[in-house]
Amino acid sequence: MDKYYELIKALHIIFMTSWMAGLFYLPRLFANHIDAKNNEEMYNKFLQMEKKLLNIIMTPAMILTIVLGLFLSNIYGLSALGMWFHVKLSLVLLLFVQHCYWIRCYKVFKNHANKKRPFFYKMLGEVTTILFVAIVILVVIKPFEE
Repeated sequence: MDKYYELIKALHIIFMTSWMAGLFYLPRLFANHIDAKNNEEMYNKFLQMEKKLLNIIMTPAMILTIVLGLFLSNIYGLSALGMWFHVKLSLVLLLFVQHCYWIRCYKVFKNHANKKRPFFYKMLGEVTTILFVAIVILVVIKPFEE
């Protein structure tokens, strides 16, 4: 069981890393996409890059991260895990919400309806960093444990 658990844990970390990379990169693509609004070829290239990032990397990685994470947590039972885990789970839920918001933003760009400035996407993208740091600290330090 230990080797099986460790393999699932490793896969969880791999998919989480892929998801986070996309969450870090996509808002930068959106910020740069704004500059291409007068160049249809570049505009469409950004749409293609964003679509591939969302559909091929980010969304599958998010799904596998969550599924494997829930699988790992069920090995111990959710009630057996400390408060740190429940706080972490809440922060992961915020990452999920952010992911859904980025999908919405992609659709706005696809419809040529973006009204936001690059600064907005860059700053909202920094929320990912804050959540990531908090999640890693929770997992490593496990505060609130007795």
